[in-house]
Amino acid sequence: LTIASLLVGSAAAFAPAPMGKTSSAVNAFTAADLPGALAPMGFFDPLGFAEKADEKTLKRYREAEVTHGRVAMLAVIGFLVGEAVEGSSFLFDAQITGPAITHFTQVPDGWDALIITFIGAAEAQRAQIGWVDPADASYDQPGLLRDDYYPGDIGFDPLGLRPEDPEELNLMITKE
Repeated sequence: LTIASLLVGSAAAFAPAPMGKTSSAVNAFTAADLPGALAPMGFFDPLGFAEKADEKTLKRYREAEVTHGRVAMLAVIGFLVGEAVEGSSFLFDAQITGPAITHFTQVPDGWDALIITFIGAAEAQRAQIGWVDPADASYDQPGLLRDDYYPGDIGFDPLGLRPEDPEELNLMITKE
């Protein structure tokens, strides 16, 4: 089930990104306007990274934050599902047993290469959507994000959950 989740998640990266739905609330990118500032802390940046960052650097920080947060959420779900179906899954003749942390090492040879290929394809698709082609970027600006790209928005919304109202979208982004 974990591998099926990985495959479905990887295939999600190949959904076309709708570029027509942009709003000024989402594209405004300053530390004060970022979704996620909650009471009582407000905008939490104890080390002052946002103070020292320009708009482009702040967008890269947000991209890293959202991406790593999503990977962490999927990992937690993978561990919980792996523990719940341990020894009873139809995958690999239910031979994968023990704590979830050891499951990946028990996957038969060849599957790890397939999983890594899918992850690489998903990352390449995300890079094509969000990043400026390195040939078109200045040498002193590596990892430059596109101006019309909102960090984390790869256009994947198969259930149509993305709100049209910018305020509702900011609330949803904050919850994520």
